[in-house]
Amino acid sequence: MSFFRLIKKGDKPRRLFIGGLHGREGLTTIKALKMINFEDVKSGELIIYNCNSTTYLSTLKRSYYNTRQGKEILSLIEYYKPSIYVEAHCYKDQNYERLIDPERKKKIGVPPLIEMENGVLIGSVSPHIRTSLFKRWDVCITLEMPCILNGKAFKTYASILRVIASIEDRPELEEKLGRKYPRQVEIARRYAREFFGDYPPF
Repeated sequence: MSFFRLIKKGDKPRRLFIGGLHGREGLTTIKALKMINFEDVKSGELIIYNCNSTTYLSTLKRSYYNTRQGKEILSLIEYYKPSIYVEAHCYKDQNYERLIDPERKKKIGVPPLIEMENGVLIGSVSPHIRTSLFKRWDVCITLEMPCILNGKAFKTYASILRVIASIEDRPELEEKLGRKYPRQVEIARRYAREFFGDYPPF
């Protein structure tokens, strides 16, 4: 389900939130993205885009970025050049254990996602774009919630999106998330060091 919203209160920072990048997850993510309102953004820009449904192909596969949807994502990133980038996803219940599997890096080459609370998971974006399209200190987040909505998960997911919409830079993000989720932020720092080297979390 395609959806576009621009909230502008200046030029910087520029934030880009994209939901529903593959499959039918956009039917779920659009509900959370629509919860972000004008008051959540303190300064700069927030561009929100929710994609139409497509055939599922993981963003971890390089071939994803050769698809029509993948090329659209690349064009949005290249056009807006955000310093804060969020991919809003959802997952099927049967995939939960696979997403948080401690052996995920060994099995598919990327660190496991980290559960914040209520089944909401966080991590970095695909390595195919993290180091090539973004600067080291840019914020790049993958946020996942169950596709079959429950109230607690949806509330947590929308709350984190609104926090990210409000921040101006990485230190503010780490401070705000670290206040409520100190253990998770520290795990994210460790994963970033292990996978990307001298890179910050998310």
